[in-house]
Amino acid sequence: MWGKLYFQFEYSYYLKHCLFFLSFNVLFVMWDFLVPVCVSDLVKTGGINQYVVQDVVSPKQLPSHLNGFKAALRSQGPLCILEHFDTCYSVLKHCHTVDLNVKEDTLELLIQVVSGLSVSLPALLLNASLSAPDRKEQLNAVKMSVFLLCKLAEIIESDSYRQSIVTAPSKGSKKGKAAGEGLLQWDSERETVLQALIQLLQLDIRSLWSLSLVEEEFISCVTCCCYKLLENPTINHVKSKSTRDAIIHLLGVQVKKYNHLLGASVKVIQLLQHLEQLSSVCAQAVAVWSTEYGVKAIVGEVMREIGQKSSEELAREGSGVKAFSSFLSELATLVPDIMIPNISVLLTHLEGESPSMRVAVCEVLGEVLVKVLSGDGLDESGKADRDRFMDTLQEHLHDVHSHVRSRVLQVYTRIVNSKALPLNRYSEVMGLTVGRLMDKSVNVVKSAIQLLAAFIAHNPYSCKLSSADLKTPLEKETARLRELREKLQANAPVAVIKASELWAAMEPELLLTVRAELEPTSDGEREQRQEEEAEEEGADDHATAVQIAQFLRVNKYRNAVRLCVRAHSLYPESELFSSLTSLTPETVMDTLALLFKGPDQDVSENREDLPLTPQKEGVEGGGKDGVEDSELKKQEMLVQYLRDTESFALQVEAAIAVINSMLYWKTTSVVQEAVQFCVTVCEFSVANSLTGVRKMLPLVWSTDATIKDAVVQAYRRLYLNPQGDSTRAKAQTLVDSLSELMVDASLGTIQCLEEIVQEFFGGGSSLQSTVVQVLWERFTGKRETSSLHRRAAVLLLGMAARAEREVVLSNLDTLCSVALAEKVTEDFLLARDSVITVCNITDHVRQAKGAPFRLPQDHQLFTCLTRAIAEGVVMEDPHWQSFMEQAVRLIYFLAESPDQICSCLLQRCSRLLLDQIAEGGVMSTNKDVGQAESQDPEDQGEQVSCLSLAQLLSLCGCVAFWQVSHLERSVSSELRRRRGETEEREEKAKGPSSKLAANESSVEEELGLMGASADDTEAELIRKICETELLADENLLCSFLPLLVRVCSSPGRYSHPQLTAAACLALSQFMMISPSVCEEHIRLLFTVLERSSLPIVRANAIIALGDLTVRFPNILEPWTQNLYTRLSDENPSVRQTAVTVLTQLVLKDVLKVKGHVSEVAVLLIDPQTHIANLALNFFNELASKDNAIYNLLPDIISRLSDPERGMNEQDFYTIMKLVALLTERQWCDLAVSLSLLSMCERGLKRLQECWECYSDKLTETGVYQPLLSITAKLRRGAKPQLKAQVEEFEKRLTAVHTRGLENVESPEMEEENRPEGTGPSQNTPPHTPLPNKARVSRPRRGQAKPSVSSHRDDSFVTPKPTRKSSKKPVVTFSSDEEEEEEGKSTFWVPPVCLALCFRGNDWCGGWLQSKHFRCHAL
Repeated sequence: MWGKLYFQFEYSYYLKHCLFFLSFNVLFVMWDFLVPVCVSDLVKTGGINQYVVQDVVSPKQLPSHLNGFKAALRSQGPLCILEHFDTCYSVLKHCHTVDLNVKEDTLELLIQVVSGLSVSLPALLLNASLSAPDRKEQLNAVKMSVFLLCKLAEIIESDSYRQSIVTAPSKGSKKGKAAGEGLLQWDSERETVLQALIQLLQLDIRSLWSLSLVEEEFISCVTCCCYKLLENPTINHVKSKSTRDAIIHLLGVQVKKYNHLLGASVKVIQLLQHLEQLSSVCAQAVAVWSTEYGVKAIVGEVMREIGQKSSEELAREGSGVKAFSSFLSELATLVPDIMIPNISVLLTHLEGESPSMRVAVCEVLGEVLVKVLSGDGLDESGKADRDRFMDTLQEHLHDVHSHVRSRVLQVYTRIVNSKALPLNRYSEVMGLTVGRLMDKSVNVVKSAIQLLAAFIAHNPYSCKLSSADLKTPLEKETARLRELREKLQANAPVAVIKASELWAAMEPELLLTVRAELEPTSDGEREQRQEEEAEEEGADDHATAVQIAQFLRVNKYRNAVRLCVRAHSLYPESELFSSLTSLTPETVMDTLALLFKGPDQDVSENREDLPLTPQKEGVEGGGKDGVEDSELKKQEMLVQYLRDTESFALQVEAAIAVINSMLYWKTTSVVQEAVQFCVTVCEFSVANSLTGVRKMLPLVWSTDATIKDAVVQAYRRLYLNPQGDSTRAKAQTLVDSLSELMVDASLGTIQCLEEIVQEFFGGGSSLQSTVVQVLWERFTGKRETSSLHRRAAVLLLGMAARAEREVVLSNLDTLCSVALAEKVTEDFLLARDSVITVCNITDHVRQAKGAPFRLPQDHQLFTCLTRAIAEGVVMEDPHWQSFMEQAVRLIYFLAESPDQICSCLLQRCSRLLLDQIAEGGVMSTNKDVGQAESQDPEDQGEQVSCLSLAQLLSLCGCVAFWQVSHLERSVSSELRRRRGETEEREEKAKGPSSKLAANESSVEEELGLMGASADDTEAELIRKICETELLADENLLCSFLPLLVRVCSSPGRYSHPQLTAAACLALSQFMMISPSVCEEHIRLLFTVLERSSLPIVRANAIIALGDLTVRFPNILEPWTQNLYTRLSDENPSVRQTAVTVLTQLVLKDVLKVKGHVSEVAVLLIDPQTHIANLALNFFNELASKDNAIYNLLPDIISRLSDPERGMNEQDFYTIMKLVALLTERQWCDLAVSLSLLSMCERGLKRLQECWECYSDKLTETGVYQPLLSITAKLRRGAKPQLKAQVEEFEKRLTAVHTRGLENVESPEMEEENRPEGTGPSQNTPPHTPLPNKARVSRPRRGQAKPSVSSHRDDSFVTPKPTRKSSKKPVVTFSSDEEEEEEGKSTFWVPPVCLALCFRGNDWCGGWLQSKHFRCHAL
């Protein structure tokens, strides 16, 4: 019984609770969940039926409640969020205190809820019978889940960003690692959250709301979460692409379905203003919304927002102008067609002050022109827009900002590369681009070069752009066009108007005439008309019809009408007049129309009996003319094409001349672009293109690796990457290309080309072996080729040998037999180039280390060389000299005991000349090759060819020179090598017992004594050999020295030019042997230098004396004045040689320029431009040294102003202006350097303290402008007191710059000039006080320095030196304004200069004052 009662009780209790729960659930569903603006609003008391959070769970209880939420989700589905909302809200409430795991679990549950709703809602939304409570229940679940998920995502995003900032420095710590794992997990979950929201919001959930009006708070909740995620700094990284795309698509759904267009456009502008890195993301988002979601209006909204930004707004810091610019440029690349309708709102920024916005608009125009307004299918409106945009871009090629000019050129480059530039604009844009090559901005110049290269690479004219090649066909086709025009003009018919047009014009008047003629007339008029008609009658009806038509053409309407009326009665059966059965105005007009213009039907149906109308006559006579007219149009098009091509080629050639000069700029990027341009024009065979290719070749020696690589790649592209069907064909093409480059190449070009060819052969190309084989075939003559190409082939083999010695060494016998055998005397140039090739396998060229590589004396190579030299010494071949020099060089580089070979060679050559004397050879007259005769009677029978003697002396000098070089280089290095090997063997042989000796030797080694003493011993040995043995009596060289001295000292006796030049050069080479020989014959060499009448002798003597100066500077030092004398030589080549040699000696500090620099300064006005440029280069290089020119100015002034020189005033001004510019450059450089520093109030104070250090330089714009920019920087954001000081200082700068320091009184001078007892004027603005410094009073600029004896200028007497003061007068420069003796720079000045200055000489003293010198007599 109790059990039954208990069961009844439990059942009733359970039923009671179920009913209570059901009633509570119904009440709950009837609530409305309103998305709050703030999370905390949910705990406040709301309105009627508004959901309010009742239970905020504490952080400790959250895990258990989340477990209940998880169980409910499994059992009840996504609607469980209605019961467990408070639990999730508590997580939001305690987000800063709960663990990360709690937030992650909550996030996972909310994602499941949203995903569950996405699955269950589609079926419910399709159910039309869904009740209102159920709809509200689903709506509340959607809003609650979306709200919670978005807010929690925002919280976790903020936490992860803070953790990334905090843990960034401590990458290795455990804490950082743990935080990094959490951050990584959120990176993976972020995309899951977004995908869940996309799946839900893509459904048509608007039907859940009343009237399908989605509340704004719900949309803002989702969009704010998206924008929050977009603010992540890593959102634009590649790894975040999926997240970024998900955000864009989620916002796209909001824009399309939930009326978020205006909000999205405003938010895009805000993001761009505050987050510059989002410009690309925003552009991508707007493009996706407008294309994939079809919301094109958002593009216009965003563009209007940007277009309405004023210049003042964009000028403010933080305005986002860079982001706007990047956004527009990126958007234009994605959707240019959608931007066209609203592009006018952006054009206002072209007149604004922001260069970034101007760039953006120009890039938008460029993208539109490339992707939309291009091609031939444009309508009239499209063509008009295209022309307008093109005009806008052309205007901004001259923009005031260099960045805009550069970017516009880049836009044009894209247009040209896309072939979107109209043909009629090629010439105009090309001309503007060539003009931009002169731009002062390096970036503009680079962009202009790139555009020109694009023009050439994508030109629509021809693949060969040579104006010379186009000239002949243009003239030919122009003549043919002229002939066609003349022919057509001769055969041109009279201009014919259509018959219908004539009839329409005459019809009104003709109708009046018809009506007048058809009216009744009197008998007299009728008789008169019959007589006229009888005269006008034709032979038949056709003739009558023709006559009527002719009357109409000549406006004889009355006659035509009368004849027509009469014709019906004359020819009643004629079909032409059959309509006149009833004479009415209409029938007569119809008949006349038929006779004049023919029937209305087609010509094929015309009756043959009708007269020829004007239209028919034109058709019959126009067949041939139509063909000729078509041919004329084709010819005109051809001529216009050739003219455009020629004009384009001429513009390219003009650009080449400018760009070639940029190959040696200091800007690496410009040089790279110039190199690429030269390659492009060479590929298109533009005239003079090889000039730039050869000019850039020396850049392979550039210290800048980037430039060197660019040149190497350019030559590899042009010459080392041949095209061909087979390896053999490719090798043949490569050899042909390189051979063409070698023809007529200078020695410098060949040396540069060696570097490139060496890299090719050292790079392991598959063509190497085939190329070498082709070169040997060409050299040996197996393939017919010219002598120039044979020489090029052997030189290329030598270049290959530098990379791989066996290329030549394994074929040395072949080379000797082909180039150095019996036929060597027929082509000394080929022999010379072969010798140069063999030299490339020597150690001297390859700079190899280790044991020297040399060949035995009896090798075939040396036998051939000595025979060729000996045979050529008695020949008259102009190329023997160069061959001989290279052959002797090779002997000393490659042979064992080269001195013995050369000794035998000299004996053999001397014997040949003696045999020539013994044979009684015919004496050469002065009219032939010259003569060498003895005035003594006993020598009359001994005769020798002057040319042979000259060649023998050249051989002697060459042997002497290379003998000394052999001793000092080869022998000396071999001695050092052997010594090193000996020491190494001794070190190995030493045992551990000799520790003490080892310690002593190590001390000597540390002090550098052992190696130094050994080197000195070897050097002394070599010097002793040169001094005592080379020119000893038993040495063969000693026998030739008296002959050289005799020829050089007897120019009248030995007058042959070549003999004199050879003897002089050989003597200088003998003088290189030892100081004693040099000192003995130095006077003779200078005598030859001064008195020789041959310019070539004087030039060679200068070069030789330059070498001697480097070798024996102490011996040549007393003769320095004689070297400088040659700077005024009458021959330009001698002056050029002299200034070149002296420049090298001075810049290498071998010669002192003081006392002689005025002679170099005179060459600045030399009539020969290249000599003046060399002199200017001398001073430019000298200016790079510490105040070198500044110290030499007194010397230049005093010597050039010497009355004995007699220099005119204009020349003096020109010289001093050029020299002074170099000193002014130093002032400008210092001023610019100061302007680049960050200045503050202390900097201004320092500038005021040092006023007298630079005040006299302010007249120079290069000094004034940088200082003015400093004041502009100081004025920004300055306090009122500092701003007043800056303005006063700026006024002072401007006053001195405009009026000069002499005319602007300083505050000190005002104080001195003010009467005693008077204070400063009230109206005078206060000057910035200068610091009080103890300094000696000095006169102002331009005033004579007061004398102690108070002498005036007219009674000035140069003070006599006292006993105690024996110093010379000095000049003190204005850059050393302070009077302290320690820092003053003084320079000795000759008395002449002082006298000119102190006696008031107008032009000299005036110049000194203008250039701010102060002369003091101490």
